[in-house]
Amino acid sequence: MKNKLLSTIVLTTIIQAAPSFSGGIGEVKHIPGIFIGATTTDGETHSSYGLEYEYKFSERLGGGFLYEKTEDAHHGDGVEIKLAALYLHPWKGLKLGVGAGKEDIGGHHPHSEDLFRASISYDFHIGDFGIAPTLALDLVDDKTSTVLGIAIVRPF
Repeated sequence: MKNKLLSTIVLTTIIQAAPSFSGGIGEVKHIPGIFIGATTTDGETHSSYGLEYEYKFSERLGGGFLYEKTEDAHHGDGVEIKLAALYLHPWKGLKLGVGAGKEDIGGHHPHSEDLFRASISYDFHIGDFGIAPTLALDLVDDKTSTVLGIAIVRPF
């Protein structure tokens, strides 16, 4: 319950801080990317990879989704994450995000759990591409996982 309340407060803050949707939309609206990193939960760290997409409603506000997989997590059962997120771009390449979705755990006793994510990244542009070091905190059943990695994006 605490996680849901915290997520609601953060989402409300982002929406109120962003300009209206009719504000000036820059040339770039679509931001697809590939994520490569590591997820640490309960002192164990495993490789993670995934796909992400953001649609920018305005220069400061975007929304999107992501799919992420950590094959060896949860005692080798593997974990897949699917979530929707809102993003705030308050300054230059800085991006703050909050999202909610599902964590699907495989293995002999597969099940799904609610997941809430808060993230921060910074896009460095190199030609037509961006490289975004990313830090995310995932909240699942009062446990926190840390996700650290790099997203390679190609905005258009």
